[in-house]
Amino acid sequence: MRAPLSVIRFLSVVGLAVGLALGGVFGVPASASATEPVDLGGNRVIDSAGVLSATDVTAITDAAEKLYADSGIDLFVAYVSTFENPTSAEDWANQTASANNLGPTDYVLAVAVDGRAYYLSGDSSGPVSGSQLSTIESSQVEPQLKNGNWAGAAEAAAVGLGDAAAGGTGGSGSGGSGSSSSSPGVSGGTIGAIVIVLVLILVIVGGIIVIVFVRASRRNRLAAGGSAPTDGHAASGGPPDPLVAMPILELQREAGSMLVQTDDAVQTSTDELGFAVAQYGDEAAAPFQKALGEATAGLNQAFQLKQRLDDAEPDSDAEIRQWNAEIVRLCTEANRVLDEQAADFDELRELEKNIPAGVAAGRAASAEVESRVQAAASAIVALGASYNPSAFSTVVDNPAQATERLTFARSALDEAETEQAADTSEAAVGVRAAEEAVDQAILLLDAVDRVTTDLASARGQLDSQLTNLQQDVADAHAVAAAGDPQGAIAAAAERTTTVIAEVQAQLAGPIDPAAVAQRLELANRDIDGVLGAVRSQQATEQRAASTFAQTLQSARSRVSAANDYITARRGGVGAEARTRLAEATRLVARAEELSTTDTVGALAAAQRADGLAAQAIESAQRDVGEFATGYGDGSGAPAGAGGGLFGAGSGGSGGGNGMLGAMLGGIVINSVLGGGRGGGGLFGGGGGRRDDDDDDGFGGLFGGGSGGGGGFFGGGGSSSSSGGSRSRSGGGSFGGRSAGSFGGGGTRSRRGGGRF
Repeated sequence: MRAPLSVIRFLSVVGLAVGLALGGVFGVPASASATEPVDLGGNRVIDSAGVLSATDVTAITDAAEKLYADSGIDLFVAYVSTFENPTSAEDWANQTASANNLGPTDYVLAVAVDGRAYYLSGDSSGPVSGSQLSTIESSQVEPQLKNGNWAGAAEAAAVGLGDAAAGGTGGSGSGGSGSSSSSPGVSGGTIGAIVIVLVLILVIVGGIIVIVFVRASRRNRLAAGGSAPTDGHAASGGPPDPLVAMPILELQREAGSMLVQTDDAVQTSTDELGFAVAQYGDEAAAPFQKALGEATAGLNQAFQLKQRLDDAEPDSDAEIRQWNAEIVRLCTEANRVLDEQAADFDELRELEKNIPAGVAAGRAASAEVESRVQAAASAIVALGASYNPSAFSTVVDNPAQATERLTFARSALDEAETEQAADTSEAAVGVRAAEEAVDQAILLLDAVDRVTTDLASARGQLDSQLTNLQQDVADAHAVAAAGDPQGAIAAAAERTTTVIAEVQAQLAGPIDPAAVAQRLELANRDIDGVLGAVRSQQATEQRAASTFAQTLQSARSRVSAANDYITARRGGVGAEARTRLAEATRLVARAEELSTTDTVGALAAAQRADGLAAQAIESAQRDVGEFATGYGDGSGAPAGAGGGLFGAGSGGSGGGNGMLGAMLGGIVINSVLGGGRGGGGLFGGGGGRRDDDDDDGFGGLFGGGSGGGGGFFGGGGSSSSSGGSRSRSGGGSFGGRSAGSFGGGGTRSRRGGGRF
């Protein structure tokens, strides 16, 4: 009996697929494929050279995620056959970093398997120095590559980066655990390829079967009078869903923009509600409080989805589309809930009916706050004498920023006083803008006080951390004396002793208590890792409990610092920083919730919160630097640094009225100091996109604003560029220099990498 033609075709397709797949593994030599700088696509591991097994990829991913959890550093790894366009390992790795918008805490290990060249790319403004990167390459990465241990090289890089971030040289710790594939015969990479081929065959066969049955089923439905659904349309034949039809990249941009807009809407509505409660009491403000609570809950859900999209777990295209679309829907609903109350809120406040009193109150409040600026400036000087600048980087320019806000408040009140006879609506806008500016000035000055207190507390806790570590060392020596055949316990004790001695030496000068505490925590995890096997469950929980209080306090302080920094500069901060802050805030609450029932889980949540808050600060500072570059002299200097956005001679067009500071703070007034007309509610949602340059109105004046960017002047924008570039001189046998990719003060150029 002759087989049906469809079956013959089916077997032919399978046979061809199997033949092509197996030809790459057995008998058919594969030519080396030159590869240009790659798109990481959110993946930590790229293996176009085909040298990694699924187990290897998992091991590398686990090592990278541990590095991120411990130190906030992201490691990306790319294995290719040879480097092409450019052929230099240094240039290839740096261009890959540039093309993927990597920042100062992002590192790329690029390996050309057939070209026998490699390079570890890192920004000089990041936490790991050029000399440390060179040490990691020579002592950690290259030995593994020479042995053909591809996965081990990446794992070793993660170990070295973690050691360097904790204050070491980058050469401590053992190399990776991946299996070597340098011996002849069937290598680990080949075994992995065979597994992939077998899986591929199953996928091909299964896919063809599914296609056959789906097509048959569809034909049957059509024959019965049904219809096949079309992408972008509801199953019921309704109108197309624009989010479903939107290209993924455009949908991602829309989701990020909506997050920034809605976060601004919630924040500014929260501020406005505070003024209303102070003026009219809780009962009158209750409906608005309810609306704000609903909007905040929806926004928090959206931020959690964004965090899932940003984490190390690979997402399918369907998940990316689904979650970004849900972010847009959640934000749209949050804005709708706020907008429903906007008119009633305007009626409650009635600013337009009493402009003179509003102007007088604003001037009195501004004068009171201004009296605190000099004390805050003196506090910053005092912090510099006791701490490393990184310890108080979130408040170093706060006195200058507060002065900007107060200058703006005075200008807005002067304008309101001038406008009140002709246009009370416009005058009310000025009064409200001044209120917001004074409120931000208070926040900026209070933040200096909070950081001063938190640093003193963190410094005091270092002594107890050292005491705990010293006790761990004593416990380790006691256990080792009873039996330590592999020497692992004694080695951990020695490493911890070294850290203790180095930290004690550091304490004699200016320090960053948070960075020192993190180093002690990493040492604690190291020694706990070897003692955990001999400790009882009760002892383990007691040890976690003793560490938890310090870690939670550190997380709270860092979340507070991040929140203060972002809130007062939200006109220049994008979605990434806000997402990290939202997740850190959630995890602090989770840690507090678990503290009485699951100490180990609570500790893990607090540690993660601390790391995410640090990332939020770093991302926000990078965004603000870009904002300053856009409006200042192009230097990228931080605000208040004597140039650029706010410093003397910046070339900015603020005209002495504080407008640029108001823009950074997200205080939107629709050109109240320069003419434009319009109005809008003071409490409300984030408004819509601006499609032109018309200034004829805006909805939800302080609620995220028009323009689709977070505040009337934007505020979302890209947060993908780092503060520096990634080129560094050299690159082993390739030599040469490469121009910085990102601009600013950093560079990725150093002599390093080479051949193996």
